[in-house]
Amino acid sequence: MGFEQLTSEEQADVMRIRKRVIEAIGSNMDLYGITQSTGHLYGLMFFADKPMTLDEMGREMKMSKTSMSTGVRNLLELKMVNKVWEKGSRKDLYEVEYDWHQTFVDFFAIEWRRAVESNRNSLRRSIAEIDRLLKELEASVSGEEGPYKQILLNDKGKIENAMDYYAWLERLIDVMESGDIFDLVPK
Repeated sequence: MGFEQLTSEEQADVMRIRKRVIEAIGSNMDLYGITQSTGHLYGLMFFADKPMTLDEMGREMKMSKTSMSTGVRNLLELKMVNKVWEKGSRKDLYEVEYDWHQTFVDFFAIEWRRAVESNRNSLRRSIAEIDRLLKELEASVSGEEGPYKQILLNDKGKIENAMDYYAWLERLIDVMESGDIFDLVPK
């Protein structure tokens, strides 16, 4: 039974419920770095009974095709929607990825891995600089330890602990990406 076959009262009930869910999705999409309007677009596609074109989305959302394109591109990058092929259609069609568990894993694995790599690079450069300064200090000072050397050594220890954390986080990301996370925390 299609939506069009419902009475106007039934359609209003369904739309009220859907609107509430779409608003909630839109309001919480900032967790994924997505604007509220793109969250609403995701909500619209979530309730669509079939893949949608950018034109269809634009009509439903009363937004420009450019805005729809930007929103869909963001959702594609986050693997929250998929581009699909439909026989006889010349336009790109998009549908929601309904496996929210996988969407969560994909998003956070992508974002966390990016952050881990960036932070590890900074930490590596900092350790290398501390090592260089310690060598220079040893070459120029005759056996005197002083506070400068102690501070550098303390900072190096803190940074090495941070490197251990990022190694652990990378293993966590691997467990998420492999799907083994669902053995530990079932869906």
